[in-house]
Amino acid sequence: MVCLGNICRSPLAEGILKSKTNHLDVVVDSAGTAAYHIGEQPDIRSIAIAKKYGIDLIDQRARQFCINDFDDFDKIYAMDTSNYTSIISLVRNESDKDKVDLILNEINPKSFQSVPDPYYGGDNGFQDVYDMLDEACDRIVEQIG
Repeated sequence: MVCLGNICRSPLAEGILKSKTNHLDVVVDSAGTAAYHIGEQPDIRSIAIAKKYGIDLIDQRARQFCINDFDDFDKIYAMDTSNYTSIISLVRNESDKDKVDLILNEINPKSFQSVPDPYYGGDNGFQDVYDMLDEACDRIVEQIG
């Protein structure tokens, strides 16, 4: 799960997917394409909206996306088109490229819609983002079974 700073959307997506796959043998992580918040906890509004649904993000810490993530993960979900482009700029081969997708394409394939950044969008923005990511994560779980 990848967004810009790894404090709003991607940690929320990580928490949601982890909560839905805790019975499966999968590894879920998140990162940001920028180094703005390395080592920081998620935004308090992401923590709060996750907590509302019984998901704990408190132990997460922001990190920057790196080339090794292509080796460590089977699927890499970008939260928006800008971060998708940043990730694609790092691919080494077609195999790396095939792993990258926009997370909302899970809901509406090939729609190339972005999860809006809720950072400046107020508290409702975080609820809206949660709802989008929750639905996308349901689709991901259906695929990995």
